[in-house]
Amino acid sequence: MSNAKQESRPWSSYIWDSWNKSPEERKFLRRLDACLITYAALSYFSKYLDQQNVTNAYVSGMKEDLHLHGNQLNYITTSWTVGYVIGQIPSNMLITRVRPSIWIPAMELLWSVLTMCLATSKNFTQVCALRFLVGLAESTFYPAIQYVIGSWYKKEELAKRSCIFHTASAVGPMVSGFLQAGVYNGLNGKGGLAGWKWLFLIDGVITIPIALLGFLIMPDLPTTTKPSIFYTQEQLDIAKKRMDSVGRKPPAHFTKKKVLGFFSTWHIYALVPLYVLFNNGNGGSSSMIFWLKSFNKPGHIVYTIGQINTYPLGIYSTQIVTTLIYAWWSDAIMARWPPILLAGTWSLITYAVLAATPVYSHISRRWTFYYFTGCMGGLSGLIMAWVNELNSHDNEKRAFIVASCNMWAYVVQAWLPLVIFPQVEQPTVFKGNVTTACINFSMIVVALTTRYLQRRDERRVVAAFRGGEERGNETLDDVTEDGVESESVKGIDLKKQAHEQVSDVLI
Repeated sequence: MSNAKQESRPWSSYIWDSWNKSPEERKFLRRLDACLITYAALSYFSKYLDQQNVTNAYVSGMKEDLHLHGNQLNYITTSWTVGYVIGQIPSNMLITRVRPSIWIPAMELLWSVLTMCLATSKNFTQVCALRFLVGLAESTFYPAIQYVIGSWYKKEELAKRSCIFHTASAVGPMVSGFLQAGVYNGLNGKGGLAGWKWLFLIDGVITIPIALLGFLIMPDLPTTTKPSIFYTQEQLDIAKKRMDSVGRKPPAHFTKKKVLGFFSTWHIYALVPLYVLFNNGNGGSSSMIFWLKSFNKPGHIVYTIGQINTYPLGIYSTQIVTTLIYAWWSDAIMARWPPILLAGTWSLITYAVLAATPVYSHISRRWTFYYFTGCMGGLSGLIMAWVNELNSHDNEKRAFIVASCNMWAYVVQAWLPLVIFPQVEQPTVFKGNVTTACINFSMIVVALTTRYLQRRDERRVVAAFRGGEERGNETLDDVTEDGVESESVKGIDLKKQAHEQVSDVLI
């Protein structure tokens, strides 16, 4: 439905969505944001600090110390990805039955210890084994947090929270670059340890207190969180009513019919490919660090190790700015697809330019377009918000599709960079840049398809309500398969309902 048909909102709610809510609801949202989003952002920061540190460590001495060569950095990355993929769906199904406030911080504590163990690595095999275990422990975090966020926030709130916490994925690598430069200059050789080893130790030391904080402030679900110093019973009742009002269903029993239902509608077949294409549509963002290093020849140093680690950080600045713009824009219009189309088109042009232009001429132009590769990074929160909304009617299906999106994205990421961005072809990677431009085009097509299917279901919801009005007293439960809301059809504002109720109806 068009924005003109939406219920009017005060201008202040477009700046921050809780400003047009009751004082009680505003107070509750402030506490929820302070606990859930703060912990999510800190943890995601440490997760990406760890991920980026492997590349930083590689170009800062680990390659030479461990006698790594060829595409072994790609294989180290793939080892982490394999572990990450294996744990996704089992963990997110488990999180519907166990307390997120215990499970998520416990796994974070485990991956911080394993990260510190990387400093003891003696060879390529040990690095791969430890990275696999780190990936397995980290697999819990992202889909679980997106599922939990989707269990607490309404449509006009969801993209901002998903994206605010997701900006930590850019802050982590930024800090990693400065951290590696500082560690290499200040700690290299201290205690008999190379600078890259200190980097892993410091990463673990940073992560452990964040994990311990999670045990204290991480909430469970609205239906399972108990009253505490953070939330009163009245606030938890508000949380339940908020989710009831948008059809966000609480956990239910697993049945054969329910599990088969995960695969019987279009959601998994559109949303999973959309996320896979997004996640693999900015693989060339790591090329800049290799581009800078390639200027250096024996006896001719153009960029120092510190510069190689810090100059690419502009990519993450681009990601942070665009992520926040997409989030506010998306929540303001309560639609996810327009920012996705903009970012996909921008990224498509970026990779086409990187593929078509010489690597070592027009240096400033290439520098700029490397920075532009960060324009896609902020779409993860938007797509996950879309997944949470489109599957509000079934809690377990929502958890399954959230995990499936992330899992299949990394299944592809486990092998695709080896094919299109092999380390031995850096920094030219013509094949990778062309393929990535095509991936971005495909993402645009899938996003438009998803929007078409969403609007088709919205029209069916409207038709169902109108049919119910004609019959008098039927509810949406009576005229749709999943029953997203139990409010009487009679007297409902159809336009508002069609915009808010994005549900799985009879196919």
